[in-house]
Amino acid sequence: MNPSDITPDTAPDMTPAEEDDEPDANLVSLEAELTLASPDVAPPPDNIVPQVSSANNVAAAPVYNIPVVIDSTVQNHIHFFNTSIRSRFEQWLIRLSRYRPLVENIFSEFNLPSDLVYLSLVESGFNPHAYSRAKATGPWQFMKGTGLVYGLRIDHYVDERRDPIKSTVAAARYLRDLYDLFGTWPLAMAAYNAGEEKVMRALHKAQAETFSDISKTKLIRTETKQYVPRIMAATVIARNLDQYGFSQDPVAPHQFEEVVVNRPLHFRTIANTTGISYEDLQLLNPELRRDATPPDDASYHLKVPVGTSTKVTQLLDRVPTYKFPPLPARSKQVKTDSSRWYKVRAGDTLEKVSKRFRVSLKTPKTKNNLTGLVIKAGELLIIAR
Repeated sequence: MNPSDITPDTAPDMTPAEEDDEPDANLVSLEAELTLASPDVAPPPDNIVPQVSSANNVAAAPVYNIPVVIDSTVQNHIHFFNTSIRSRFEQWLIRLSRYRPLVENIFSEFNLPSDLVYLSLVESGFNPHAYSRAKATGPWQFMKGTGLVYGLRIDHYVDERRDPIKSTVAAARYLRDLYDLFGTWPLAMAAYNAGEEKVMRALHKAQAETFSDISKTKLIRTETKQYVPRIMAATVIARNLDQYGFSQDPVAPHQFEEVVVNRPLHFRTIANTTGISYEDLQLLNPELRRDATPPDDASYHLKVPVGTSTKVTQLLDRVPTYKFPPLPARSKQVKTDSSRWYKVRAGDTLEKVSKRFRVSLKTPKTKNNLTGLVIKAGELLIIAR
């Protein structure tokens, strides 16, 4: 996800200085393949259809639940994943399979298409520790401002953008909001990459209705033009592993138990006292930036391997309290505008729009200088959180 157009109007009290958004020892730079220039491809076709057979005429093509079309653009990305970076893409598939059941369950709760899970392959290869040059972080590559808006804790000690469960809930909420805003998944996916204001502005300037329309203009970046076909390509391969010759060996799912910790404890001393491996604690708690539970949480839920919670609870009193180094000086927070655009659809009322974006009825009236409650399909409203 690139820098989003959604930013918090007022930062929460816990919002840290710029240092809190800098990389730490546990982060890894986003794989180069995810930021490489895309192969030479043609622009998308006029119509994106919900399902198609592949170019190889597979007898029993799967039914995709996001719009997928096999055109030259998508075929080039399929070739790129299947040939140019095949080994790396296979690593992404294996890593995703560890988390896929929990992601699909969360997406189901938000009534999202299950195939949207493959958006995370294009974002990060579902790497909780992925970090981009733009400072997007985690499997869903949230920018700090967007993560805060969607309820993620991001500070010196904890970065929930890396938590595979909490970040997936935030991504599901964000994707649901984007779909409610644009009404189609290609536009919602483009907005996840570029930010909804950029996509809304492109639609407005081009007098367009579809992703296909704006992808033929210079109103959105090449990266965004290729982003949606990339997701389609990743989906096609992931749903046809046999056809593309990828391994389907079972992978242990992401499972854990929790223990409540009431003081800061470091992974090293927990490991030394309980016998749980340091690496397991890191794997299960990627959100803990300093490999220790935070000092400002009297009931932090630490994740431990299945079958060990009773033992850990019994031994917690023997684990020495960890003393963190002093925090760096905090810089003054700058408030940012949180305005966003919404295109009114048939059947919308101002009350419905207000409820959808969880704002008071007065907010859109004031922002848009409305004297009454009547809105018309096709109008652009400014919404603020």
